[in-house]
Parts: sequence; C-alpha cells; structure tokens
Amino acid sequence: MLSFNNINNSIWIGLDIGTTGVRAIAYQKNGVSLCSSDEFYPLETPYPDWAEQNPEIIYKAIEKVVRDTANTLIYKGKTVSGIAISTVMHSFAPANEKRELLSNMITWADSRSVEIVNELKKDPTLTKSFYEKTCCPAHSCYPFLKILWVRKNFPDVFAKMRYIYSLKDYVFEKMTGQWVVDKSSASASGLYNAHTMDWDDDILSFAGIRREQLPPVVSTTYMHKLTAQAAQRLNLPEGLPVVIGATDGVLVNVGIGAIKSGQLSATIGTSGAIRMLTKNPKVDSKNRTWCYNLTDDMWVAGGAINNGGIIMRWMRDQICHYSSRRLDDIGIDPYDLMTLKASKIPAGAEGLLLLPFFTGERAPYWNSELRGMFFGLSLNHSRSHMIRAAMEGICFSLNCVLDALKDFGKVEDIRVSGSFTKSALWLQIMSDIFAENITLPQNSEGAAFGAAVLGFIASGEMNSIADTANLIQPKKIYHPQTENFAVYKELFDIYNVLYTKLQPEFARITMYQNQMYK
Repeated sequence: MLSFNNINNSIWIGLDIGTTGVRAIAYQKNGVSLCSSDEFYPLETPYPDWAEQNPEIIYKAIEKVVRDTANTLIYKGKTVSGIAISTVMHSFAPANEKRELLSNMITWADSRSVEIVNELKKDPTLTKSFYEKTCCPAHSCYPFLKILWVRKNFPDVFAKMRYIYSLKDYVFEKMTGQWVVDKSSASASGLYNAHTMDWDDDILSFAGIRREQLPPVVSTTYMHKLTAQAAQRLNLPEGLPVVIGATDGVLVNVGIGAIKSGQLSATIGTSGAIRMLTKNPKVDSKNRTWCYNLTDDMWVAGGAINNGGIIMRWMRDQICHYSSRRLDDIGIDPYDLMTLKASKIPAGAEGLLLLPFFTGERAPYWNSELRGMFFGLSLNHSRSHMIRAAMEGICFSLNCVLDALKDFGKVEDIRVSGSFTKSALWLQIMSDIFAENITLPQNSEGAAFGAAVLGFIASGEMNSIADTANLIQPKKIYHPQTENFAVYKELFDIYNVLYTKLQPEFARITMYQNQMYK
C-alpha cells in the first residue's frame, strides 16, 4: 500500500504528454497551479500519410519538465505527493522479446494504413461489428489498423513483435518498471471491448496477435512506485506514487469542469476535439463518433479532428514565413501577429474557405484520403485572408462533430481548452460558427489538471471527478454575434457540399501523392 504524506495539502504533478510537446504542472487540490515547465519535440513525416516520433526523445523531454517542476517546488519549500500521467491517444510501436522497440512510435496522425481501412469498409457488417464492440470507427488512427499494416507490409517486423506498446505504457514502464496500460488508452486502441472491459479475442485473432503481447489493463487511477533510477533522473524521491492516468482527450473535460449533463468540451491544440461525458459506452448510428473510458464508471463520447493547431503552424512556417527567432528578438509572438492580421479581415474571409484536411480526417468522416484545399481564392485575397480562413475552417470541421454529438443530448455549455484559447478572435469565431455560447474557464490546461485530479482521487483526497464541478470558474463567456451568423451559415453549407462532391477527387489526389513515393 502506497503512503501519502500531507494528504490534506498534497501537490500532484499533472504530466500532459502531447503530440509535439509535454507540459508538467504542479497542482493543489483546489485547482491552483504552483509552477510548470514545458518542452517540445518533433513530429517526423518522412512520407505522405506517415507521422512518427522517437519515444526516447519524448521521454528525455518528460524527464526535463518533471525535473524542472520538481526543482521549482523544492525551491518553494513544497513537497510533491505524486505524478499523474496524461498521454496523447492512438500510438503504437512493436517491440521484440527484449522489449526493444522495432520502430518509431506511430502516432494518431499517421494514416499509412488507409488502403487496409478501405478494404475493411468493403464489408460494412464486419466494420459495424467492430465499431459496436469497441466504440472505435474504422480509421487509420487506431493501433488496430496500424498492426494490420505492419503485418502486411513488414512481415519480418511482425514476426519479431513480441510486445505491443503505446506511449502510455512505454512511459509508465520507464518510471515504475511495470508494464500495464490504463483503460482509457486501451479503449482508444480499436482492440478493446468497451462492454466486457477487456481485450476482444475476436479482434485480436483477426489482427493475428495474442493477448500476452498486450499489457494488462488497469483502472485510470492505478498507481505504482517510482523506481530508484527514474527518481534520480527526475530529482524526486524513490517510491513516489505514479498514477497511470488516462488519455488527454478524456481528461480535458475533467480539467476544465465540463462534467455535468449538457456540458461539452471543445479543444484545439495540435489537433482538435469536442466531447461529452456519459455513464455508459455510446455508439452513433452513423459511425461518426467514438467513446473512450475515463474512470471505471464514466465514459467520454466525442469526435476528434486531425487538423487543428497543426494547420496554424503550417501557416506560420510555410505561408507567413515568420521566423520565431527573429520575432523573439523583438518580443512578438508569431501567433499573436497572425491573429492581429486575421482580425482585420471580416467574418467569412471575403469568400475564402479552407477545408483543413491536410492529414486526412477523423471525426465525423473517418476518411484518411481527404486533403486540404483553399476554395474561392481570388486576387483580392492576402495572407491575412488565408489566416482567417484557416481559423474558420478548423471551426467548421469541429462544427460537423458538434452536430453529431447533439444526437446524444442537449448542449447547454461548451467549455474550451488548448492553445487556441490564447486568441480572443478564434474563440469568437468558434462561438459565431457554433451559434452557441463559449465558456473560457479560469484553467484552460485541461488535460494536465485532469491527470492531477486522478492523482487526488487515487490518494483518497477526492472521491470522484464530480468533486471538480465547482472548482473551475468561467473567466469569460463569448456570445454569438448575430451579424456573423448568416455569413457562416452560408459558408458552412458550401463547406459541406464541397466535402460531399469531391470524394472521388480526394481519393485520386491521395493515390497520386502516394505513388510519388513508391
């Protein structure tokens, strides 16, 4: 039994491991953060549809942010009670019998298995059966499809694959020496039966893998001790409790207080998502949404889009050519400059639309063959128009997910989190396109605090996630601007028509791009 010191005044480090960066934030039970540290790492895209990362580089970044946060707490005379982990979803890496990884970690953004997905979709009865079991639509983001791709394309690697890792169990094993995975990460794999709460034997057999190749599944509040070696590198005491936590997608709702009926979370970071809590696993009749585990008796239904802030980074680097180093010298954030330029352009970007499908798309289309497109370009459009169209296009994409979730219940409050919350303009655009009030909470670092909450629950200091209901207060509420509603309504209709009519062309251009690298 792990012991907890100063249980009434404990401090948990919420570790939020994202796609392109990691952040460690030290929290008190009341939601107040004491200090934080962040670090960034690359997303490798050597070929179209590929998106990989070196997990060793990620873990070094994790060590740095945790160590920096621990050092700051020591300086302040504070004692760490434990670490609780949040990781990005849908990662996969094969390992041999020595637990040595045989490849980089294949991420959620990787869609190299699109041809396999298309083959599966030719049997709608089969894909529907898999979806109803797992609550995971047929899509290349899921480890299930990544495993099928390795089996088909690299049979020698598949034959050597003794263990199947996700980023979560990789990190937890590094810290504690124990190889287990939480229910949240397992339920986002496409291999886990949401109703039996266990790996699904039929799907494992279909993939050609065995149960013993996968880690044992534990609750999201499961904890184990920090090893001596890990403790030394993190500058923390040996034996410190480490709570395995959940995935970032489901923890956001907890972290920003969106845990009541009718409350939704909307997030834009590297990707984006909209989610709502449910008591039971939910499936959509049109296969538009997913549903993943949060705690033993709580689930999160929602839809994630591939292309959020990653589009704005592309705009910064490839269209605006804003050198961060040069702008840093004069104290200007390139994203602030982009927002300023976009604010000079009226709603609708004067008829310029962006379909932001640069890396294919997840919800609600689940189509990896989609590609990005600016539509309506004319000589009067500038970079400023393109920036605004990108902000609007990402919100149009999320609005498609919101429409699907409305079938599950009434929307009463949408709370936001993620890096986009730094932009008042982007928040107003979201409110106008959704035609809903948007609440900016005092704490917009949802996943990190959500992870810390699981630490407080594991320690016995909180009873359940419901204890956070009144902790997170609104900082500002954005209301839809009536004059923009008609503009966005018309453009959203064009957006949907473009998606529907261009399906064959999306598939053809994707095939053309892929053939260039064969």
